[in-house]
Amino acid sequence: MVDFPTFILDSFALLAYLTDEPSAARIEKLFEDAKEEKCRLLLPLINLGEILYITERRGGIHRAQDALVLLQQLPIEILPADEQSVFSAAHIKANHVLSYADAFIVAASLREHAIVLTSDPEFQSVKELITIEWLD
Repeated sequence: MVDFPTFILDSFALLAYLTDEPSAARIEKLFEDAKEEKCRLLLPLINLGEILYITERRGGIHRAQDALVLLQQLPIEILPADEQSVFSAAHIKANHVLSYADAFIVAASLREHAIVLTSDPEFQSVKELITIEWLD
């Protein structure tokens, strides 16, 4: 069995990709690696919703729809919002200072033993719980 890294892309990472910020190059490299089965990329469904509402607020419904089409074509596994993930996220949110959506990232990271890609300073509150790759 080949062991390769698993990454969770938070909204900051994917919004940086969608808006072509400097850290987009790192995300693009991970997409290439995932296509070549050198890594696994995950995104909780709750955080996909977060990306869509932020994109719609910034650029309107059509831009959010375009973002959804693009994201669905990328090598990202969407994690469902099942009872286990909801209960885990609620527990994390109750005990740490971060958004509820970010708590889903942390819960998924713990469950999947995944590295979180982010530039969101809220993740400072959970840096002892999970592995984080900080984006520029």
